[in-house]
This record gives sequence, structure tokens and C-alpha cells, in this order.
Amino acid sequence: MLTGRCLCGDVGFEVRGTPRGASVCHCGQCRTQSGHVWASAHVPEADLTITGSPSWYAASESAKRGFCARCGSFLFWKAHDEDTISFALGALDAPTGLTLERHIFCDDKGDYYEIEDDLPQLARS
Repeated sequence: MLTGRCLCGDVGFEVRGTPRGASVCHCGQCRTQSGHVWASAHVPEADLTITGSPSWYAASESAKRGFCARCGSFLFWKAHDEDTISFALGALDAPTGLTLERHIFCDDKGDYYEIEDDLPQLARS
């Protein structure tokens, strides 16, 4: 089981099962909300237990973003029409045993950096 929490500890989470799709998102929303890029993985909703009360922001017609209202940590991303939920890799307690698999939304990446590893780079997701 993996565990994680926000910076202040008001919102925590436990991940059961095997996380999938460990990726770095370069989309404009993730860059704006996180201040750079957002690394996440996903599991079926039933495999994620959230403690505390995250706030949810309707980021688009198709998805919402979960964060801690007290410290601002961006922790979750959830598409309305999917039964999975993504969680922030940076909020996990170590060791995670996870390895990044890819970069997504590379067409939207900021102009101030380059992607310099050998992971696959998807234009969208």
C-alpha cells in the first residue's frame, strides 16, 4: 500500500492495488496549478481512500481537480466519465517503488524547459 498527504497533513490518501500510467503532464492547466509540471499515476477509484476533506475544482466540463484548501497542495485529478482517479506522485511517502512511464501533453509544454530524458513523449495523452 502507498500513502501520501498534502503539505499540511489535512488531506491524506492510501493507494491499494497497482498504480498505472505514471506520467508527467505538461498541459497548461497542470503547469498553472502546480507551478511547473505534474507527475501522477492512476488507480480505480475503489483503490484510493482519501482522508480529510479535499476541495474540488471543476477544471473543465470533463474533469475536476482535488486539492487541500488549507495549504493548496494539488493532489487529485478525476475525469467525470472514468472510474479511475489520478494522484500526485510528489505527495507520496517514500519509498514508492514507482517509475515514470511517459510524458503527456507535450505539445502544451512551457517554452522555458526541454524534456531531456528518454521516456516516450505523447503530444496529447
